[in-house]
Amino acid sequence: MSSSTSQSIVPVGPARNASPRDRDAGDGDGGRERTRERDREREGDRDRERERERGRDRERERERGRDSPARSPLPETQSTPGSGIRRGLSRTFTTANNSDVFDSEIVPSSLSAVAPILRVANEIESHRPRVAYLCRFYAFEKAHKLDPTSSGRGVRQFKTSLLQRLERDNKPTLRARQKRSDARELQSFYQQYYENYVKALDGAEHSDRAQLTKAYQTAGILFEVLTQVSKSEMAEAPPEIIAAGKIVEEKQEIYLPYNILPLDAAGASQAIMQLPEIKAGVEALRNIRGLPWPSQMEQARHKSGELDLLDWLQCMFGFQKDNVRNQREHLILMLANVHIRLIPKAEPMSKLEDRALNEVMDKLFKNYKSWCKFLGRKNSLWLPTIQQEIHQRKILYMGLYLLIWGEAANLRFMPECLCYIYHNMAYELYGMLAGNVSVVTGENIKPAYGGEDESFLKKVITPIYDIIFKETKNNGHGTAPHSAWRNYDDLNEFFWSVDCFRLGWPMRLDADFFVPPSQSSLSSKLSIGKGGKVASTRRLGKTNFVEIRSFWHLFRSYDRMWTFYILGLQAMIVMAWNIEGSGTFKSTFEGNNFKRILSIFITAAILRVIQGLLDIAMSMKAYRSIKFMGMLRLFLKLLVSIAWVIVLSVCFVHTWENPTGLIKNVQNVLGSSWKNPSLYITAVAIYLLPNALAAVLFVFPLMRRWIENSNWRLVRLLLWWSQPRLYIGRGMHESQWTLFKYTMFWILLLASKFVFSYFIQIKPLVKPTKTIMNDNSIQFTWHELFPNVKKNVGAIIAIWAPVILVYFMDTQIWYSVYSTVFGGVSGAFRRLGEIRTLGMLRSRFRSLPGAFNANLVPADKVARRGFSLARGYKEVQPGKDRKEAAKFAQLWNEVITSFREEDLISNKEMDLMLVPYSSVNLTLVQWPPFLLASKIPVALQMAVEHRGRDMDLWRKIRADDYMRCAVEECFESFKHVLGTILVGEVERRLVIDGILEEIDKDISEGSLLSNFKMSALPVLHTKFVQLTEFLIKGEADKRDSVVLLLQDMFEVVTRDMMNETAREYLESTHGPLSISGKTSKDVKDHQLFAATDPKPAVLFPPPATDAWIEQIKRLHRLLTVKESAINVPTNLEARRRIAFFTNSLFMDMPRAPRVRNMLSFSVLTPYYQEQVVYSKKQLNEENEDGISVLFYLQKIYPDEFDNFLERINVTSEHEIWENEEYENELRHWASYRGQTLARTVRGMMYYRRALELQAFLDMASDDELVDGYKVVASAPAEAKKSQRSMWAQLQAIADMKFTYVATCQIYGAQKRAADVRATDILNLMLNNPSLRVAYIDEVEEREKDKNQKVYYSVLVKASNGLDQEIYRIKLPGIVKLGEGKPENQNHAMIFTRGEALQTIDMNQDNYLEEAFKMRNLLEEFHEPHGVRPPTILGVREHIFTGSVSSLAWFMSNQETSFVTIGQRVLASPLKVRFHYGHPDVFDRLFHITRGGMSKASRVINLSEDIFAGFNSTLRRGNVTHHEYIQVGKGRDVGLNQISLFEAKVACGNGEQTLSRDMYRLGHRFDFFRMMSCYFTTIGFYASTVIVVLTVYVFLYGRIYLALSGIEKSLVNSADVNNDPALQAALASQSLVQLGLLMALPMVMEIGLERGFRTALSDFIIMQLQLASVFFTFSLGTKTHYYGRTILHGGAKYRATGRGFVVRHEKFAENYRLYSRSHFVKGIELMMLLIIYSVYGTSAKGGIPYLLITFSMWFLVTTWLFAPFLFNPSGFEWQKIVEDWDDWSKWINNRGGIGVLATKSWESWWEEEQEHLKYTGLRGRVLEVLLSIRFFIYQYGMVYTLSIARGSTSLSVYGLSWLVIIAVLAVLKIVSMGRRRFSADFQLMFRLLKALLFIGFVTIVIVLFLFAKLSVGDLFASLLAFLPTGWGLLMIAQAARPVVVRSGMGDSVKALARAYEFIMGLCIFTPVAMLAWFPFVSEFQTRLLFNQAFSRGLQISRILAGRRKSS
Repeated sequence: MSSSTSQSIVPVGPARNASPRDRDAGDGDGGRERTRERDREREGDRDRERERERGRDRERERERGRDSPARSPLPETQSTPGSGIRRGLSRTFTTANNSDVFDSEIVPSSLSAVAPILRVANEIESHRPRVAYLCRFYAFEKAHKLDPTSSGRGVRQFKTSLLQRLERDNKPTLRARQKRSDARELQSFYQQYYENYVKALDGAEHSDRAQLTKAYQTAGILFEVLTQVSKSEMAEAPPEIIAAGKIVEEKQEIYLPYNILPLDAAGASQAIMQLPEIKAGVEALRNIRGLPWPSQMEQARHKSGELDLLDWLQCMFGFQKDNVRNQREHLILMLANVHIRLIPKAEPMSKLEDRALNEVMDKLFKNYKSWCKFLGRKNSLWLPTIQQEIHQRKILYMGLYLLIWGEAANLRFMPECLCYIYHNMAYELYGMLAGNVSVVTGENIKPAYGGEDESFLKKVITPIYDIIFKETKNNGHGTAPHSAWRNYDDLNEFFWSVDCFRLGWPMRLDADFFVPPSQSSLSSKLSIGKGGKVASTRRLGKTNFVEIRSFWHLFRSYDRMWTFYILGLQAMIVMAWNIEGSGTFKSTFEGNNFKRILSIFITAAILRVIQGLLDIAMSMKAYRSIKFMGMLRLFLKLLVSIAWVIVLSVCFVHTWENPTGLIKNVQNVLGSSWKNPSLYITAVAIYLLPNALAAVLFVFPLMRRWIENSNWRLVRLLLWWSQPRLYIGRGMHESQWTLFKYTMFWILLLASKFVFSYFIQIKPLVKPTKTIMNDNSIQFTWHELFPNVKKNVGAIIAIWAPVILVYFMDTQIWYSVYSTVFGGVSGAFRRLGEIRTLGMLRSRFRSLPGAFNANLVPADKVARRGFSLARGYKEVQPGKDRKEAAKFAQLWNEVITSFREEDLISNKEMDLMLVPYSSVNLTLVQWPPFLLASKIPVALQMAVEHRGRDMDLWRKIRADDYMRCAVEECFESFKHVLGTILVGEVERRLVIDGILEEIDKDISEGSLLSNFKMSALPVLHTKFVQLTEFLIKGEADKRDSVVLLLQDMFEVVTRDMMNETAREYLESTHGPLSISGKTSKDVKDHQLFAATDPKPAVLFPPPATDAWIEQIKRLHRLLTVKESAINVPTNLEARRRIAFFTNSLFMDMPRAPRVRNMLSFSVLTPYYQEQVVYSKKQLNEENEDGISVLFYLQKIYPDEFDNFLERINVTSEHEIWENEEYENELRHWASYRGQTLARTVRGMMYYRRALELQAFLDMASDDELVDGYKVVASAPAEAKKSQRSMWAQLQAIADMKFTYVATCQIYGAQKRAADVRATDILNLMLNNPSLRVAYIDEVEEREKDKNQKVYYSVLVKASNGLDQEIYRIKLPGIVKLGEGKPENQNHAMIFTRGEALQTIDMNQDNYLEEAFKMRNLLEEFHEPHGVRPPTILGVREHIFTGSVSSLAWFMSNQETSFVTIGQRVLASPLKVRFHYGHPDVFDRLFHITRGGMSKASRVINLSEDIFAGFNSTLRRGNVTHHEYIQVGKGRDVGLNQISLFEAKVACGNGEQTLSRDMYRLGHRFDFFRMMSCYFTTIGFYASTVIVVLTVYVFLYGRIYLALSGIEKSLVNSADVNNDPALQAALASQSLVQLGLLMALPMVMEIGLERGFRTALSDFIIMQLQLASVFFTFSLGTKTHYYGRTILHGGAKYRATGRGFVVRHEKFAENYRLYSRSHFVKGIELMMLLIIYSVYGTSAKGGIPYLLITFSMWFLVTTWLFAPFLFNPSGFEWQKIVEDWDDWSKWINNRGGIGVLATKSWESWWEEEQEHLKYTGLRGRVLEVLLSIRFFIYQYGMVYTLSIARGSTSLSVYGLSWLVIIAVLAVLKIVSMGRRRFSADFQLMFRLLKALLFIGFVTIVIVLFLFAKLSVGDLFASLLAFLPTGWGLLMIAQAARPVVVRSGMGDSVKALARAYEFIMGLCIFTPVAMLAWFPFVSEFQTRLLFNQAFSRGLQISRILAGRRKSS
């Protein structure tokens, strides 16, 4: 909103005066008179000008054709020269209570320049209200100058509000004025502000840079206002003020807002600028020796003196200033971070080494060099021969690329386009530096586009952006076919060809690349060239690939897999057929049988022909980019494939001696004059030669990588034939070991699959097939349309079709089995689940410090540990390893403290879990008290009861190692306490030197029990506990009580415990008690411990240091905690986190480097307008059930709420709302348990907290380690300000290593709209100073008398309570051209830093203990992971929403298994892991030079994340997976939310199926990796479609057999139901349908991490909670949306809400959501099952029918009723009644423009058909063909009616259509009658309906009497005709344009409404009937919320909404 030197939303500012009369008061009578005269003249001028302006306004408004708006009271006048706007505020402001009318923060975008002024006014208003008024008046004047006509959006309202504020404040501020005039008032205040504040702040020893920057900005604005006021009052400012103003102006240029590095002159003293690596980077950039500066820059260069190489690039190429500032910091940090890691270290460190430059250059230009090599061009990275200039040249090259990238906006998705731009600009750069001369002009080479301001943006970026914009406009908001427009990939791939160089440089804007889409689609005008001729509109089409909506993409992309399966199926059928005939397996390979098997190669050739046809058909719209040679290749491959079909067929036919059947017929046609059995074998061998070569290359992947990357002409020619030459997809092959692993995986899997398929599916079907083929006794019961077809082909298809479908699908089942086994074994070897309970944690806690030191404490580079069966870590030794113990203790305590801050544990639990590290007095390791709790009381009891030797007692104590530690620690602490408080000479001699030494001696000699009686030990224990309590309180007045207590303890020891021998020995060793010269008699009178003079015998209270208090409290806990701490912590989440963290330390991970040497990284979180922090209203607002979010959370997390109350020290909720601070804490407590931005930010900022602590552990000395990090963190604020303090150094290192950017896309708009979310985001920045927010600012700027919308990428940070703008980079246009989230990420990418980037969604969380392992994870980039270094590090997730409900639990388990065991197998052994989850960490430099972290093309890249993985893999990246670190993630918790999410994912997979990335992966991977890719991506969704299709095919096949009469005829010869193959196929289908594929990996992962007993119990509970219902229902969602997306499109982002969902969803809402995806299909399948059960002959037995159709009935029931089963309160009668009322209103409401789909059925119906509006002809035809299936019911069933009398004539079916026509005619008549007669001729309309009813009844009676119509026929007719009507309806929808033109649209709508009502009634009725029974509702509640019950959730109260009144 403001300039880069101002603060973006910070309320600042002084303002300006209004009334000239008031302003001139006090200047004398003459002055007043002159002023009055001047004012009268100006007032008249203003009045006349106002009238003219009003007239012009009215004229403009009439021209615009709109009514004039209400007249604003704002005066729109022109300023007079020299005076500004002089506004006399004479009218009275009468509106009361309007303090909120004007908000100075809500400034229109076109007036952003006034925002800093208003902020200054707000800031100083409380001090000098008149000065604030003057600032506001000046802001008003400035706003009026910026937009005098108030034409900008919101300007008129802003001016009016500001003017109202000025009118209200004028008189009160005038009265409060301290000086005689406004000018003097301002001068006085300015002088005070400058002298007393600015100068004092500047001169402070540790001045706050942010405050100083703000102070100078404020002073600058005040001086600007002062100057204007003085000018208007003609009062000159004093010289000292003018001098101060000049100083302020100079300082403002120095104190600029900065992001991380304060690179201005004032920032040199900052801690981060003192780091030698930063100094090295800055110095390297400032080496500008020898650069040819333009003449106009010489003066500025000498004036500033601090220009660097990027300033020169800006000057020469016209980059934006803020882009240069941004990339300057980016480049310095990048070089510094690489420089510090150099090995060996650079000497000196403050000088940048060439090795650092080379490392960054290699990464940054790897893609560019590869691109140049691919296109056969030399790169432009020419280096000079002079060594001194090489450094400078390298930095210039890198800086140029980063500046191009930083300003490229949407072009960043087109990496090779950027390469083209860079190639030309780098060449110009080289020419300028080398002094080359242009052959055209004869002058030195200059940049083609000049160096004017923003010239690069306007002349280079904008033209390319414009073509992207025009293309995206042509996509119809995602509804147009992909082939109609060019997406990002198409435009980028243009630069994969040498043709891109035809664009030239400067680029020819008339080139075909820049020709926009066709005029018909854009309605654009033709471009007129010179001479009035129409310019060429020939446009480039799609590039290299066309995304066409067709299921054929599955075959085209994975043709090798489908060919393999088809050939395998053919071979198995032939083998089974032969074995069935001959009876032996051996006969298969003999004679003609083997020849038949060899026929599979002919099939292979035919499939090649199909592939060739598909390639040509689907590439036609890209023919221009494919070019002649590419199209020639496609046609040649097709011709060769056809030739091979012919050759192989001819040779095959001529291998037979006496053929029969088809072969004989073919041989007769071709002639049988020659026969050569070996000819076919030879032909096959030649045909297989390319495959043999591919097999050889498969075995040697190194050779294949070399071939694919080679530029040799011969190699390129060979590759030209095998695959098109593309820039990506080359050399992706892995190492031989990796190849061996995934090859063995698939060999085992495929072997199992084919054995199963052959023996269970194929072979058992052969015999019944032969029987059916040979059966000639078929009697058809209907009119057979194909009576001459032999062999009963229809019956064979009906039997074989389901089996074949399952054959193609069941690989998915086998994959699930094998991935579970491999994933489980791999997880076990990775040591997952070794610590999964608190008991396991306690047993291994002694090894934990060693594991911590081995993994998290930096050391010299050590080799990474390999696998070992046992891994031991040394235990920490007391005294010796104190430094290591202190490091562990501080890290552990920080984790426990974070648990307490998050309210996972209570104060008591925190005390029990902390480890002391500041005690230096004990020479032993101190474990946390939760390990030692209750050990002392138990040991005490053992000692009292023991009767034996010391050795036996000690052996019992040592049996429990923690008991031994507790006893030793307590005894040492006992001695330490007494040694501290006993300072008297006698007391120390008697107690310390006497009794305690005697005890030590007895312990060492094993005679303690002999000399001391343990019976009195409990009394001593009690006394000592009392002593520790006194010491904890430290109250001085309790000294006498302490003395008495010590005397009691002394007596207990000496009289009750010591035996006589020991007592006598004590006296004998110490002799008579004497005190310095006193007699024995004096001593006898002296009381032990009571002496006070000359010094006290007892020091009480002792000095209360933190270490002392901590030690006493710990000792007290050890002595007093009697209950077992086995359940500490009690919170389940705390247990899970601590178990995972400790377990991960024993897993294999790279050793952490020092923080200074680690890879730097950024975190990026895209945010749109989701929840930031819950407001008070949101927390307390009750839903329809009376439940608020806060109440819900209190019941979900009762223990955490109690801990929260304890933390803020309140006892009830009422106290919270009475305190603003407590209220804010509560809002955050609730927000941290939702899916909010606040939760995500808190979690990600743990990275910084972890780095600060780890940096301290790296840097601290031994003494500082013992004092602890908390001493540094809690240091006084003044001490922290010192740039040399430890705190400042820690902040500097953390800043250099970590950046967090939240890309809040519409933050600017939210600020202007006063959206509370903007305030919440600002608060997040204030609470997290290192958080940065990037947003897109839409600004109106005036250009050529018009307001133009201009877009900026803006970065802000928090400063002085408000946000401060750091960078503002202008964009070429609107950002969102593609998918929203990737575009949002892309614009903010330029503000990230570091070498790695973690993309985090805003529903994610992080944990401090996991953040400690980030250094280790980043080291994976340097670890060997195959032939290529990793480019994406996969990270596991924990789903934190699993405890809300059963559905959430199912979803959580499903997601957990996917992100753990699923990803584990994908990464190894399969090597096909892509980018699935947001916590993945990217190699940032790799990806920013290759298109970014996601793809953004509209619709096709809906699942934007996975395309980043595709892109990385295709560009020779490497994706790994690591499970020793995790982040949290929220998932949807309600069925509707889950369904919307799954719909989005299914749609995304549908678009992936069509994508070029999927096609290229399918063709560029080797065979087995291709199989992995298919079955782990789109193959899963294709398999779900096949599962559902299997049910349809089976049932329609059964209906065909039953209604045709075939089944009845075959019942004796071939039992088609009792068929093992069919039963096996349906069982396989059921496995997928019931979700058992999901359950296998779930059970394995739960078993690994929580134990297999837990896994088994969880699995059983899931089944009892109807998990199978959930998974079966999800199957329908996936199938529907995946299939519809491929056929028709319609994929879009579906917002799920991410809220707490336990509310009841209304029936109408469920119907709208699930009608097409589940209900329609469920009713269709139900009708099929009913018809089959009635008419199927073999179904009469009942049991076989149920066995074979059970899963189908289960599917039908699930699809129809699962939404109500999983709907809270779904069976409550009151809800049912309300739902019915709502449903009735909705179904009967009329639609119309603006009527929402939630309000009217008609609107919903129109919306539901939207996909058919945009589908192509192919999609409509497919819909019609699919709808034909509904006519089968009528065709088959009319012949079974009694009225048909057994006739099989076609006329029976024809006559049945008369019924359809009659019904439709009646509906049309009624519809027309209602429309024409219902209003004015109501009686006539009633008579019409009566006549129709009478006629219907008459016809039915006649049919009953004369045509033998039966009651059964009526029900059968319903089953027959209802599907027909639905089919007609579906066809009408598909052909809607024709139907509408024919005038039948309303009739179709009426018919559709009737069907919808019937379907709704059929579904609603059973639900309502169940609601009659109260126990059903209770059962459902228990079922839904069992998990919540186990956590103590009072769900009955939540659902019922009955809250107890307070």
